[in-house]
Amino acid sequence: MHTGTSVFDLLLPGDSRSLKEKRSYIRPIIAALKKYEVAVAEVGAMDLHGRAEIGVAVVAADPAHVNEVLDHCERLVVGRPEVEVLSVKRRWYGDDD
Repeated sequence: MHTGTSVFDLLLPGDSRSLKEKRSYIRPIIAALKKYEVAVAEVGAMDLHGRAEIGVAVVAADPAHVNEVLDHCERLVVGRPEVEVLSVKRRWYGDDD
């Protein structure tokens, strides 16, 4: 079994001045990521209006499949014009971890 995670650090538009407005940017991204059958959630910067961290996790028998799914997720998030991706952190876990 192989597991991979990605954490996306996002900068939201300047008009997201409330947590409600912040959620209006985050929810569609999370919904779009779910089509890849991954576990996804907002995992950090929850009290900051202009920032968000979204975490994605995938489990598969083949490490290449884990990498492929995380690549798709990264392309999806980077392609969203309403947010700026500040960083992406990936980690892989294998049978020996």
